[in-house]
Amino acid sequence: MKPTISRAAIGRLVLYFRALNLAQEKGMQIISSEDLGKLLDITPVQIRKDLALFGQFGMKGIGYFTGELINQIGNILGLNDHLNMAIVGVGHLGGALANYKNFEALGFKLVALFDKDVRVIGSIVHNIKISDVKNLKSIINSRNISIAAITVPVGEAQSIADLLVDAGVKGIWNFAPTKIIVPPDIHLVNEDLSMGLSTLSYLISKDQM
Repeated sequence: MKPTISRAAIGRLVLYFRALNLAQEKGMQIISSEDLGKLLDITPVQIRKDLALFGQFGMKGIGYFTGELINQIGNILGLNDHLNMAIVGVGHLGGALANYKNFEALGFKLVALFDKDVRVIGSIVHNIKISDVKNLKSIINSRNISIAAITVPVGEAQSIADLLVDAGVKGIWNFAPTKIIVPPDIHLVNEDLSMGLSTLSYLISKDQM
């Protein structure tokens, strides 16, 4: 059974995973917590503390074997399970998300796109044909999709979430700027783009005072 960890720790593990892959691409077969910390501006103590939640990694005085730690973190995060995912709503945001190149590098496979607009249904984005949202349930089941991203207008987000829950997805990645309600056994992550922009606006305004 995987231990429960905070969202902040999960975020740092993802950063470690990404940085380790880059280090491996550069030929670094062994990496220390100090070297990893310099890449991410995170203290070596924090890195060791995060990893210690899951066991003993690396060798004292030597460091971590890069490929082995990538695999171990991938197992912790479930990235080695290669989960299938879908996107519902292929407008500007959904289309950009569909073309994101690093899903497979992170262990996810985009296998379905859905929309209700007859003008885009049947179009090809990232080598995937956009399907009618009316066929969502059958496609979710037939393609074994575990995760779905919602990139539809606010007024449609809850109804799409309901459809996804009924279809059997396990996790929803919500980009609609509204609160959606899902059963307790469905994992929900909200991405609030306005929050990030508003924070930048505040910081810039503060600098100008």
